[in-house]
Amino acid sequence: MKWGTINSQFCLDNLRDTLSPLIGAEVHYLALPRDVIKNFEPSQIGTIVGTLTDAVLPYIALEKKVGLHKGVGILGDREGYPDFNHSDGYRIELKGLFIDNPEIELKLPPTRREPSARLTQKVTVNNVNSETDALMVLSYKLETYTRQPSLVTPVITDIGLFPVIECIKARDHRLIESGGIWFGDYQTPAILSNAGKRKIAFNQETSKESYGRKESEGKDYNEDTNFGKLKRIPYEPLQRFLKKNGASYSARGTYPAPWIID
Repeated sequence: MKWGTINSQFCLDNLRDTLSPLIGAEVHYLALPRDVIKNFEPSQIGTIVGTLTDAVLPYIALEKKVGLHKGVGILGDREGYPDFNHSDGYRIELKGLFIDNPEIELKLPPTRREPSARLTQKVTVNNVNSETDALMVLSYKLETYTRQPSLVTPVITDIGLFPVIECIKARDHRLIESGGIWFGDYQTPAILSNAGKRKIAFNQETSKESYGRKESEGKDYNEDTNFGKLKRIPYEPLQRFLKKNGASYSARGTYPAPWIID
Protein backbone atom coordinates (compact mmCIF):
# COMPACT_ATOMS: atom_id res chain seq x y z
CA MET A 1 0.00 0.00 0.00
CA LYS A 2 1.84 3.04 -1.30
CA TRP A 3 0.21 5.65 0.96
CA GLY A 4 -0.67 3.54 4.00
CA THR A 5 -4.18 2.44 4.94
CA ILE A 6 -7.24 3.70 3.11
CA ASN A 7 -8.61 5.17 6.35
CA SER A 8 -6.21 8.12 6.28
CA GLN A 9 -7.06 11.34 4.48
CA PHE A 10 -3.49 11.40 3.17
CA CYS A 11 -4.10 8.10 1.37
CA LEU A 12 -7.51 9.13 0.02
CA ASP A 13 -6.12 12.43 -1.30
CA ASN A 14 -3.18 10.80 -3.06
CA LEU A 15 -5.28 8.03 -4.54
CA ARG A 16 -7.78 10.57 -5.82
CA ASP A 17 -4.96 12.60 -7.40
CA THR A 18 -3.83 9.43 -9.19
CA LEU A 19 -7.36 8.81 -10.49
CA SER A 20 -8.12 12.47 -11.32
CA PRO A 21 -7.25 12.11 -15.06
CA LEU A 22 -10.59 10.28 -15.32
CA ILE A 23 -12.39 13.58 -14.70
CA GLY A 24 -13.53 15.01 -18.00
CA ALA A 25 -13.27 11.65 -19.77
CA GLU A 26 -16.05 10.81 -22.22
CA VAL A 27 -17.55 7.34 -21.94
CA HIS A 28 -17.63 7.33 -25.73
CA TYR A 29 -18.57 3.66 -25.87
CA LEU A 30 -22.12 4.91 -25.29
CA ALA A 31 -23.25 7.65 -27.65
CA LEU A 32 -26.96 8.23 -28.16
CA PRO A 33 -28.97 10.53 -30.47
CA ARG A 34 -30.56 13.51 -28.73
CA ASP A 35 -33.97 12.57 -30.13
CA VAL A 36 -33.74 9.11 -28.56
CA ILE A 37 -32.50 10.31 -25.17
CA LYS A 38 -35.64 12.42 -24.67
CA ASN A 39 -37.60 9.22 -24.07
CA PHE A 40 -35.48 8.13 -21.08
CA GLU A 41 -35.79 9.11 -17.43
CA PRO A 42 -32.56 9.94 -15.55
CA SER A 43 -32.83 6.73 -13.51
CA GLN A 44 -32.99 4.65 -16.70
CA ILE A 45 -29.93 6.40 -18.12
CA GLY A 46 -28.18 5.92 -14.79
CA THR A 47 -28.73 2.16 -14.91
CA ILE A 48 -27.47 1.88 -18.48
CA VAL A 49 -24.42 4.06 -17.93
CA GLY A 50 -23.56 2.43 -14.60
CA THR A 51 -23.54 -1.06 -16.11
CA LEU A 52 -21.54 0.06 -19.13
CA THR A 53 -19.02 2.07 -17.12
CA ASP A 54 -18.26 -0.91 -14.92
CA ALA A 55 -17.41 -2.88 -18.07
CA VAL A 56 -15.41 -0.24 -19.97
CA LEU A 57 -13.66 1.62 -17.15
CA PRO A 58 -10.56 -0.62 -17.43
CA TYR A 59 -10.19 0.53 -21.04
CA ILE A 60 -10.69 4.19 -20.11
CA ALA A 61 -8.25 3.72 -17.22
CA LEU A 62 -5.70 2.27 -19.62
CA GLU A 63 -6.10 5.26 -21.92
CA LYS A 64 -5.67 7.66 -18.98
CA LYS A 65 -2.92 5.57 -17.31
CA VAL A 66 -4.47 5.67 -13.82
CA GLY A 67 -3.56 2.14 -12.68
CA LEU A 68 -7.03 0.56 -12.48
CA HIS A 69 -7.54 -3.08 -13.42
CA LYS A 70 -10.69 -5.18 -13.35
CA GLY A 71 -10.86 -7.17 -10.12
CA VAL A 72 -11.30 -10.92 -10.05
CA GLY A 73 -14.07 -10.63 -7.45
CA ILE A 74 -14.31 -12.70 -4.30
CA LEU A 75 -18.03 -13.36 -4.13
CA GLY A 76 -18.38 -15.63 -7.16
CA ASP A 77 -21.48 -13.81 -8.40
CA ARG A 78 -22.20 -11.75 -11.50
CA GLU A 79 -21.36 -8.67 -9.45
CA GLY A 80 -18.23 -9.73 -7.62
CA TYR A 81 -16.59 -7.64 -4.93
CA PRO A 82 -14.48 -5.60 -5.33
CA ASP A 83 -14.84 -4.21 -8.86
CA PHE A 84 -11.25 -3.10 -9.42
CA ASN A 85 -7.69 -3.38 -8.18
CA HIS A 86 -5.30 -0.43 -8.22
CA SER A 87 -1.63 -0.84 -9.06
CA ASP A 88 -0.61 0.90 -5.82
CA GLY A 89 -2.12 -1.87 -3.71
CA TYR A 90 -5.73 -0.76 -3.15
CA ARG A 91 -9.08 -2.30 -4.04
CA ILE A 92 -11.88 -0.21 -5.52
CA GLU A 93 -15.65 -0.69 -5.43
CA LEU A 94 -17.29 1.47 -8.13
CA LYS A 95 -20.64 3.25 -7.91
CA GLY A 96 -22.03 5.76 -10.39
CA LEU A 97 -23.85 9.00 -9.61
CA PHE A 98 -25.93 10.42 -12.45
CA ILE A 99 -26.09 14.22 -12.48
CA ASP A 100 -28.77 16.09 -14.43
CA ASN A 101 -27.61 18.38 -17.22
CA PRO A 102 -30.32 21.01 -17.86
CA GLU A 103 -29.02 21.45 -21.42
CA ILE A 104 -29.87 17.82 -22.29
CA GLU A 105 -33.60 17.09 -22.52
CA LEU A 106 -34.73 13.95 -20.69
CA LYS A 107 -38.11 12.54 -19.71
CA LEU A 108 -38.94 14.04 -16.33
CA PRO A 109 -39.96 11.59 -13.55
CA PRO A 110 -43.07 12.45 -11.47
CA THR A 111 -40.94 12.89 -8.34
CA ARG A 112 -37.27 13.51 -7.65
CA ARG A 113 -35.39 10.23 -7.40
CA GLU A 114 -32.62 9.43 -4.94
CA PRO A 115 -29.42 7.88 -6.33
CA SER A 116 -30.10 4.21 -7.04
CA ALA A 117 -26.51 2.95 -6.62
CA ARG A 118 -25.98 1.03 -3.40
CA LEU A 119 -23.55 -0.95 -1.27
CA THR A 120 -25.59 -4.15 -1.13
CA GLN A 121 -25.83 -6.67 1.69
CA LYS A 122 -23.22 -8.75 -0.15
CA VAL A 123 -20.58 -6.24 0.96
CA THR A 124 -20.08 -6.77 4.70
CA VAL A 125 -17.44 -6.85 7.40
CA ASN A 126 -16.90 -10.48 6.36
CA ASN A 127 -15.35 -9.62 2.99
CA VAL A 128 -14.15 -6.01 3.23
CA ASN A 129 -10.46 -5.35 3.79
CA SER A 130 -10.47 -2.40 6.16
CA GLU A 131 -6.97 -1.29 5.12
CA THR A 132 -7.19 -1.41 1.32
CA ASP A 133 -10.82 -1.09 0.16
CA ALA A 134 -12.19 2.21 -1.15
CA LEU A 135 -15.62 3.14 -2.44
CA MET A 136 -15.19 5.22 -5.59
CA VAL A 137 -18.25 7.24 -6.59
CA LEU A 138 -18.01 8.55 -10.15
CA SER A 139 -20.26 11.48 -10.95
CA TYR A 140 -21.20 11.80 -14.58
CA LYS A 141 -23.62 13.72 -16.74
CA LEU A 142 -24.65 13.68 -20.38
CA GLU A 143 -22.79 16.09 -22.64
CA THR A 144 -22.65 16.77 -26.37
CA TYR A 145 -20.32 14.22 -27.94
CA THR A 146 -17.22 16.03 -29.15
CA ARG A 147 -16.80 13.74 -32.16
CA GLN A 148 -20.40 14.09 -33.34
CA PRO A 149 -22.54 16.97 -31.96
CA SER A 150 -25.82 15.23 -32.87
CA LEU A 151 -25.07 12.64 -30.17
CA VAL A 152 -24.71 12.81 -26.40
CA THR A 153 -22.35 10.76 -24.25
CA PRO A 154 -21.67 10.44 -20.49
CA VAL A 155 -18.78 12.52 -19.18
CA ILE A 156 -17.13 11.89 -15.80
CA THR A 157 -17.33 15.11 -13.78
CA ASP A 158 -16.12 14.24 -10.27
CA ILE A 159 -14.61 11.47 -8.15
CA GLY A 160 -15.34 10.72 -4.49
CA LEU A 161 -13.29 8.21 -2.50
CA PHE A 162 -14.33 6.79 0.87
CA PRO A 163 -13.18 3.87 3.04
CA VAL A 164 -15.59 1.01 2.39
CA ILE A 165 -15.34 -0.13 6.00
CA GLU A 166 -16.62 3.23 7.25
CA CYS A 167 -19.45 3.24 4.73
CA ILE A 168 -20.72 -0.22 5.68
CA LYS A 169 -20.37 0.52 9.39
CA ALA A 170 -22.50 3.65 8.89
CA ARG A 171 -24.96 1.68 6.75
CA ASP A 172 -25.30 -1.07 9.35
CA HIS A 173 -25.49 1.46 12.20
CA ARG A 174 -28.51 3.04 10.51
CA LEU A 175 -30.18 -0.36 10.21
CA ILE A 176 -29.73 -1.23 13.89
CA GLU A 177 -30.55 2.28 15.11
CA SER A 178 -33.90 2.14 13.30
CA GLY A 179 -34.81 -1.17 14.96
CA GLY A 180 -33.71 -3.44 12.13
CA ILE A 181 -31.57 -6.58 12.38
CA TRP A 182 -29.45 -8.91 10.26
CA PHE A 183 -30.73 -12.42 9.61
CA GLY A 184 -28.02 -15.03 9.30
CA ASP A 185 -24.34 -14.13 9.28
CA TYR A 186 -24.77 -10.75 7.55
CA GLN A 187 -27.01 -12.35 4.93
CA THR A 188 -30.29 -10.43 4.93
CA PRO A 189 -30.95 -6.97 6.41
CA ALA A 190 -34.50 -6.56 7.70
CA ILE A 191 -36.49 -3.65 9.10
CA LEU A 192 -39.42 -3.63 11.49
CA SER A 193 -42.75 -4.31 9.81
CA ASN A 194 -45.94 -2.59 10.94
CA ALA A 195 -46.70 -5.69 13.00
CA GLY A 196 -43.27 -5.49 14.60
CA LYS A 197 -43.67 -1.79 15.36
CA ARG A 198 -46.98 -2.50 17.11
CA LYS A 199 -45.27 -5.08 19.30
CA ILE A 200 -42.53 -2.61 20.20
CA ALA A 201 -45.16 0.01 21.06
CA PHE A 202 -46.76 -2.44 23.51
CA ASN A 203 -43.41 -3.58 24.95
CA GLN A 204 -43.79 -7.02 23.42
CA GLU A 205 -40.88 -9.12 22.18
CA THR A 206 -40.55 -9.41 18.40
CA SER A 207 -40.00 -12.74 16.64
CA LYS A 208 -36.57 -13.07 15.05
CA GLU A 209 -37.08 -16.57 13.65
CA SER A 210 -37.84 -15.43 10.10
CA TYR A 211 -38.57 -12.37 7.97
CA GLY A 212 -41.05 -11.48 5.27
CA ARG A 213 -40.89 -9.60 2.00
CA LYS A 214 -44.24 -7.82 2.23
CA GLU A 215 -46.54 -6.59 4.98
CA SER A 216 -49.28 -9.09 4.16
CA GLU A 217 -47.09 -11.94 5.40
CA GLY A 218 -47.52 -10.67 8.96
CA LYS A 219 -43.88 -11.10 9.99
CA ASP A 220 -42.31 -8.81 12.57
CA TYR A 221 -39.47 -7.98 10.14
CA ASN A 222 -39.40 -7.44 6.39
CA GLU A 223 -36.39 -7.46 4.09
CA ASP A 224 -35.02 -3.93 3.63
CA THR A 225 -35.39 -3.38 -0.12
CA ASN A 226 -33.66 0.05 0.02
CA PHE A 227 -30.69 -1.19 2.02
CA GLY A 228 -27.37 0.39 1.14
CA LYS A 229 -28.56 3.14 -1.21
CA LEU A 230 -26.01 5.95 -1.16
CA LYS A 231 -28.38 8.46 0.45
CA ARG A 232 -29.10 5.91 3.20
CA ILE A 233 -25.45 5.49 4.20
CA PRO A 234 -25.08 8.14 6.94
CA TYR A 235 -21.34 8.64 6.52
CA GLU A 236 -20.83 12.39 6.54
CA PRO A 237 -18.07 12.67 3.87
CA LEU A 238 -20.20 10.63 1.46
CA GLN A 239 -23.30 12.76 2.08
CA ARG A 240 -21.28 15.94 1.58
CA PHE A 241 -20.11 14.57 -1.76
CA LEU A 242 -23.72 13.87 -2.81
CA LYS A 243 -24.72 17.39 -1.81
CA LYS A 244 -21.75 18.93 -3.65
CA ASN A 245 -22.86 17.16 -6.83
CA GLY A 246 -26.50 18.21 -6.57
CA ALA A 247 -27.84 14.77 -5.68
CA SER A 248 -30.40 13.90 -3.03
CA TYR A 249 -28.55 13.47 0.30
CA SER A 250 -29.02 12.97 4.04
CA ALA A 251 -28.44 16.10 6.09
CA ARG A 252 -27.81 14.39 9.42
CA GLY A 253 -26.64 11.15 11.00
CA THR A 254 -25.28 9.62 14.18
CA TYR A 255 -22.30 7.58 12.95
CA PRO A 256 -19.71 7.59 14.42
CA ALA A 257 -21.09 10.58 16.35
CA PRO A 258 -23.97 12.98 15.64
CA TRP A 259 -23.37 15.27 12.66
CA ILE A 260 -25.39 17.78 10.63
CA ILE A 261 -24.86 19.29 7.18
CA ASP A 262 -26.14 22.87 7.07
